Amino acid sequence: MTEPINFDKALKAIQSGQAISGKDGVMAPLLKQLTEAVLEAELESHIADDAVPDRKHGEFRETINTSEGRIALETPSDRAGTFKPQIFKKHQTSVSDEIETKILSMYGRGMSYSNISEHVQEIYSISVSAAAISVNTDKNIDPLKPGSSGQNKHSLDMITIL
Repeated sequence: MTEPINFDKALKAIQSGQAISGKDGVMAPLLKQLTEAVLEAELESHIADDAVPDRKHGEFRETINTSEGRIALETPSDRAGTFKPQIFKKHQTSVSDEIETKILSMYGRGMSYSNISEHVQEIYSISVSAAAISVNTDKNIDPLKPGSSGQNKHSLDMITIL
């Protein structure tokens, strides 16, 4: 997974005139982080019902084209090779603006795990449990919610800018 977003750096970039969206925009790292979180949640959901321990098998790099530019993703895999991500199909190289917008909206709205699960169902027509999503949103979204440690004060500034 990618390192957490540095909101101080992102806000300074915006204040200095860097674009928020687009190829070199400030949002590209956030899109990468959230996309990798969804991929990880999909893998967790895939292996959750299996009694075989240690099913994860690392990650492989995959590059997709987005309106935010080319993004190199760390896509998780399982040992049996049966995990097939739903957010991006195998060998898919681009993402529609609609999917990007909805992925970012999950973050910006501070949605609950069950709401994110419903949102993913709506977008991709796949069922990912709220529990599977929570595994990764805990790592990616919770540090930005009010009352948590970290860079939360800047996340509200970033959301206000959007």
